[in-house]
Amino acid sequence: MRPFSTATCDIENQQSAKSINLYSAINQALHIALETDPRTFVFGEDVSFGGVFRCTTGLADRFGKSRVFNTPLCEQGIVGFGIGLAAMGNRAIAEIQFADYIFPAFDQIVNEAAKFRYRSGNQFNCGGLTIRAPYGAVGHGGHYHSQSPEAFFCHVPGIKVVIPRSPQQAKGLLLSCIRDPNPVVFFEPKWLYRLAVEEVPEHDYMLPLSKAEVIREGSDITLVGWGAQLSIMEQACIDAEKDGISCELIDLKTLIPWDKETVEASVRKTGRLLVSHEAPVTGGFGAEISASIVERCFLRVSNFIYFVLLIEYYREPIQFFFIESQAFHCTNNLILAPIILNILASTLKTQKEENEKNKKVQTMLTCLCGDKRMHAAEWN
Repeated sequence: MRPFSTATCDIENQQSAKSINLYSAINQALHIALETDPRTFVFGEDVSFGGVFRCTTGLADRFGKSRVFNTPLCEQGIVGFGIGLAAMGNRAIAEIQFADYIFPAFDQIVNEAAKFRYRSGNQFNCGGLTIRAPYGAVGHGGHYHSQSPEAFFCHVPGIKVVIPRSPQQAKGLLLSCIRDPNPVVFFEPKWLYRLAVEEVPEHDYMLPLSKAEVIREGSDITLVGWGAQLSIMEQACIDAEKDGISCELIDLKTLIPWDKETVEASVRKTGRLLVSHEAPVTGGFGAEISASIVERCFLRVSNFIYFVLLIEYYREPIQFFFIESQAFHCTNNLILAPIILNILASTLKTQKEENEKNKKVQTMLTCLCGDKRMHAAEWN
């Protein structure tokens, strides 16, 4: 079986770039994948004429209907076919029209694709399988076209879960997923298909998986998100900065396996963490992040800090905040920024009161002990 390339390149140093939106970046990535490897196939519902979001426009005309083709309306069959195709050494790129409809294929993904390598003792694998699916709310999609099901798949060893935030990221990450030697579920933020526009290199490039990116450096609080939430959180950081609050913003990009080290380093610096995602709070991937960071950074803060999950409060050494997104993205930045401001104002006030209290204790100890002065820390 032919090995898959995992080489990456520095997109910052490349000269040729063009301003395009996210769905065009996806189209470019698919075009490059088909052009650079004759054993790459793209298939799914309506993909031969471009798909409902036009991500596969022109591919069938360019590469032929034997490599880019429609399938029956059967998600289980689409993924099952992709597993077999990938197991024979091909790169199978399966499109699920909406992430909401990925559930009929759940068994094929978690019980077949994810376990294929393990069950054969590493003799066989379907690492060439990539499953694309547009996810998230657009404000008018209703309950069958607005879901964010990424947490379901993050519980499964054997697959990777990747979500890009922008056109440049989408192209580089998708090419990395296609060429990665493991099956990958690649969720695309459909809200950004046409809304997100930026300069994207026209050539073939890849971005590393399982490597988070610090988009914005700060010192007061760490914000972690992925996909469409990043643009909302970035606006919240800008609004918070006007009130003197320095926010560090991290794009996780790969949810499984995720970059714990980058998040941990940031939280050790700021002492506070806010996680925001579109999926429901209960059982969401934010809970996994919080549990891991509590385990790694339990003694980071000496003052009383609170763990916040909606309206439930627990005393913990790190401060966490979970905010469940609304369906209408246009109002999210207006909702998120005041929450960050209120949380930080309250926390900084509490810390100030604790510092004043410690000073009073220090003064009292100095008076009581005379020449044998003792710092408050020595009493703890």
